[in-house]
Amino acid sequence: MATAIVDKGKLISLNGVDYLAGGVAVSQLSSSRTLNWNWTLADIVPLTIVRTNATTFTSNELEKSITGFQLSDDVFALGFMEVIYIEHNGDDSDIDHTVDLTSESPGNKLVLTSSNYKDQNPLLVYAKMSQSLPNGPYFLSARTGEIFKAFRVYTDSHFTFTEGAVSDENGGFISLPALTEGAMTKSVAVPSRLYYTPTADKPLAGLRCGVKDIFDLKGLRTSGGNRAFYDLYPQRNTTAPSIQRLIDAGAVIVGKMGTVQFANGDNPTADWVDFHCPFNPRGDGYQAPGGSSSGPGAGIAAYDWLDITIGSDTGGSMRSPGGKQGVFANRPSTGAIGLDHVLPLCKDLDTAGVFSRDAETWSSTIHAWYPNFTNYEKYPERIFYQNASFPDSETEAGSMLEEFVQKVEKFLGSEREYVDIAERWGETHPENAPSNVTDLLNTTYAILTSVGQYRSLALPFYADYAAQNGGRHPFINPGPLKRWQWGQDNGGDASYDVALRNKTIFREWWETNGYGKSNKEACSEGVYIYPYSTGETQYRNVYSDSPTAPPMGFKDGRISNMADVPDFVVPVGEVSYNSTVSLKTEYLPVTMSFVAARGCDLMLANLIRDLQAVEIIKPVNTGSKMYP
Repeated sequence: MATAIVDKGKLISLNGVDYLAGGVAVSQLSSSRTLNWNWTLADIVPLTIVRTNATTFTSNELEKSITGFQLSDDVFALGFMEVIYIEHNGDDSDIDHTVDLTSESPGNKLVLTSSNYKDQNPLLVYAKMSQSLPNGPYFLSARTGEIFKAFRVYTDSHFTFTEGAVSDENGGFISLPALTEGAMTKSVAVPSRLYYTPTADKPLAGLRCGVKDIFDLKGLRTSGGNRAFYDLYPQRNTTAPSIQRLIDAGAVIVGKMGTVQFANGDNPTADWVDFHCPFNPRGDGYQAPGGSSSGPGAGIAAYDWLDITIGSDTGGSMRSPGGKQGVFANRPSTGAIGLDHVLPLCKDLDTAGVFSRDAETWSSTIHAWYPNFTNYEKYPERIFYQNASFPDSETEAGSMLEEFVQKVEKFLGSEREYVDIAERWGETHPENAPSNVTDLLNTTYAILTSVGQYRSLALPFYADYAAQNGGRHPFINPGPLKRWQWGQDNGGDASYDVALRNKTIFREWWETNGYGKSNKEACSEGVYIYPYSTGETQYRNVYSDSPTAPPMGFKDGRISNMADVPDFVVPVGEVSYNSTVSLKTEYLPVTMSFVAARGCDLMLANLIRDLQAVEIIKPVNTGSKMYP
């Protein structure tokens, strides 16, 4: 049998910064004469490609290009100027072009130029690339002339990734082989931002994206937060269509990110047995990140080198991390995008959402990602406000939220309408439903998720694992194990149909007699707003009660699950607390949720984008504090 050797790239330190030279060549360079490489002992040398349409390329032009690279890219560094390749990209190929570099660039050993340029300096060498490449930093093999993409390698110090990944340049991914210094941390490699330019077809070009580890990526395994599951099943041969749609729009996948096991709900740290819970960067750094999209939520709040992250939301798995980290997070209308090749919690409730630190990027991603929504630029004139949902306006968080609501009222040109969902239900509920909405929905979510996942994921997993492991049972974290058992103890499959019927009853009521009516001009008759987080602590070094049953009852956060409507979390501010960890005053996020009628996702995205444009909402920073 022939030996199979796969080049997965090389880890390179350049002036103390770690880089990966991708293992797949993206072009090859051939020169007009034999090059003298006596100034380096390495086969791989740094290369900068500069594309220009100037007829004369001077030192000033080069300096201007390099300054632009430094300002817009975290991968490029002056060390990449060891070899410079200047390529003319104008249309007038018959004209003679001149390179006139009168001053030496720092660290430069060799300048190569495309054949469209006239050689004005014996130190310049004609060269051609087999495949034209964008501006930016690369690595060049002195031996073969092959050119490789340059990736900067970062340490995942907040434990948000399960696996770094790079493209195999053939529609799939390679697990990142490189590891840099760090205590039990993963490494993540990101390509140069200079490689990408947004277009109408690729509006998300170059956005670096981490993906919750329940979505399949071709060439990688899927863990779902379970070690036995990861080891049992091979690398996937298909990327989830939902993620492929992002890739087709230009997003760059850089790895898979941590999840509560099988997208359930767990508390750090004891509930997280198989994988360690990601670290929320806000406050003292030892607050719970929320879940189940814990890694994507914590990662987007921790790392400037990430632009968006993708998670799922069944019962709050996007919105909870959004609230805990104080970032933009959405649960879309149910069915916004297909979830084939995604580990299920409940097929009748599961959705996929996006995290971001600013509304412009977030809105652009939502527009590019969800295929079947109508765009609305007119906004609802009604604001539905349930007083019982809000903290006392005399508190720090309450005062902040009240000021925010007043600004939204002014922006929309309308005053809030005080509503009471329980009272409204009692007055208008269907005849075949109980008079108390909590009686209708108390166990609905619990049944749908515990029974739904047991039959769609647990049973086939148990059977597959037993078949390959002598009849043994795989380890399951206490949370999902208790939930699955609770579902079987409370009616199993028979109870699922009842729960689904109760959900349908509520959805139909919400759309007719509740606060989710549609509107022809603004998509939604109004927006229902409620606070999602108010800066309360949840320390990860506190032992919680052991898991028992899935979440029960009815609250604001259940509206979107039961009515299939969008629920978008946005940052409002941050409030102080005295940390028992740092023994200092720290700050935690305050966030607000916007709920609209089913299918009104683009209207909400536009509204929140425009609220940021007038500074009612502000982009947030990474790290301990949302705002400087």
